[in-house]
Amino acid sequence: MAVVAGIDALAASLGRLFVVVGVFDGLHLGHAYLLRHLVLEAAKRSARPAVVTFDHHPDEILVGSAPPLLCDPEERLERLAAAGVEVTVVQTFDLALRMTPYDAFVRTIADRVPLAGFLMTPDAAFGHERGGTVEAVTDLGHSIGYEVAVVPPFEVAGRPVRSADIRTAIASGDLATAAKLLGRDVSVTGHLEPVGEGRRLVFDLPVALPPPGEYHVVAEAATWPGGQVVRGSGTVTIGGPESVLLRVDGMPSGERVRITFAHQRVTSP
Repeated sequence: MAVVAGIDALAASLGRLFVVVGVFDGLHLGHAYLLRHLVLEAAKRSARPAVVTFDHHPDEILVGSAPPLLCDPEERLERLAAAGVEVTVVQTFDLALRMTPYDAFVRTIADRVPLAGFLMTPDAAFGHERGGTVEAVTDLGHSIGYEVAVVPPFEVAGRPVRSADIRTAIASGDLATAAKLLGRDVSVTGHLEPVGEGRRLVFDLPVALPPPGEYHVVAEAATWPGGQVVRGSGTVTIGGPESVLLRVDGMPSGERVRITFAHQRVTSP
């Protein structure tokens, strides 16, 4: 998968693109459904499936604070590639982008690559004040020469799958429900550092953590050179975002370590 640092860096050599725009935090079941349609719709148009996503959550600019992440940025790229995405644009979401009208955003893409079109859900919108609705983006496509494919949102038990609901489930300790909506067990990724006689996970960005307590986990870390993956099982004790103490043998300090939670807390604080 080609990873592009912003839409200004797009180049015609990437080929004809069919695009979906979104945060894709968590890569949950709803996202997986959307990406399956992206791959199918791109193939219909002899185009490459492409995602435009963001380096930080847009809420950091829109409301002044970002929610805790459900998926590490590197893991997000791994999962996008595994879903069949061929081009991912990681766009900086800043005040300038917030103020960019949807048509200028679209034209920036269309000026740089052959644009086959966009995949959207009925309630999707992008651009300044969410002006890029399905209707507006479709109308612009009639003049520029691209298509818009609209798919209904993915639902579980009659409700759309939303990252906010997954975060709520994790924060309440309902890891089984969170896993059901994610399509996999809950995990977080951080750097493993020594602290006192133990070791803790330190996170570059706020991550979605379950309530304080002790949990069974499976941990994995990639060691270098050679990229050998080290795996082990043990426990983690969560005292808060700054106190995540890991007890898994064989995990090398200084490495990025991903821990995956069992569904039940072992002990409460």
